[in-house]
Amino acid sequence: MRGLEVRDLTVEYNSGGYVVRPLDRLSLDASDGQLVVLLGPSGCGKTTLLSCLAGLLTPSSGSIRVGDVEVEKLRGGELASYRQQHVGVVFQAFNLIPSLSARENVVVPMTLAGIGRRSAVPRAVELLDQVGLGDRAQHRPGAMSGGQQQRVAIARALAHDPPLVLADEPTAHLDHVQVEGVLQLIRRLASPGRTVVVATHDDRITNLADHVVNLAPRSGGEDREPEEVTLADGELLFRQGDRGELVYVVQSGSVRIYRELADGGEEELDLLRPGRYFGELAPLLLLPRSASARAVGETELIAYPLHHFRLLHPGLSVARDPS
Repeated sequence: MRGLEVRDLTVEYNSGGYVVRPLDRLSLDASDGQLVVLLGPSGCGKTTLLSCLAGLLTPSSGSIRVGDVEVEKLRGGELASYRQQHVGVVFQAFNLIPSLSARENVVVPMTLAGIGRRSAVPRAVELLDQVGLGDRAQHRPGAMSGGQQQRVAIARALAHDPPLVLADEPTAHLDHVQVEGVLQLIRRLASPGRTVVVATHDDRITNLADHVVNLAPRSGGEDREPEEVTLADGELLFRQGDRGELVYVVQSGSVRIYRELADGGEEELDLLRPGRYFGELAPLLLLPRSASARAVGETELIAYPLHHFRLLHPGLSVARDPS
């Protein structure tokens, strides 16, 4: 198997009339047998990327290849087969059926795929043994700890022996004792024939990973000094959805702040004149720019790395600027 290949992946959608772009030209590679960790805070696109890899969300552009399968091109029955046979998903909230035993929860996806119980039950028992729960097969979720429930969810994800396993915040509801066992299990899952991708804000798992993709990286630009920026009339400074590391102060001219609308139009938010600052939310919160900025007339700015700007404005308010 060739592993995982993502090229120039962009996801864009309409949210309340605005254009939202959680992923913008993202590329990554993962080899067969690797454990890949998607790191970053809420809102940085981790779950969106997992949804694309799982075939649950169609990207606006770009490509996803899992082994020899071009995921973004699949439709209808081929897509359903991919979701069933090629991908196993481990959910943050376990998503177990409370009225069923651990064994029956693992059997369910196999019976839904048309596998008879004569084959499905032994397979479920085998998988529960693999995750260390052979003695809990008859227990319902309510009688199990969070770590045990997560192990059942992992066993369920392996029902069809998929070449790609996706886990969304698998340690979010676990205490430190339970986390250790689940992380060790996830590490073991990444082996020849299978790639594992984990989305998390928990950086403890990075020490076990073969590859870490930080979806909200700091650029290292904190070592930079403030610098002057000159924009021509109409020149774009940054676009809604861009990653942002700098805060700007208008020295002369003006800056138009606006949002892109889903219908192709624009919503005016502000016109910033000399003395105004903008752009602080993205570097403060490690989020994409929530608006675009364009010069009106020839415009002079000072671009500050965040720590420099905070020295000048120790009472910085994040409520002031939408970008």
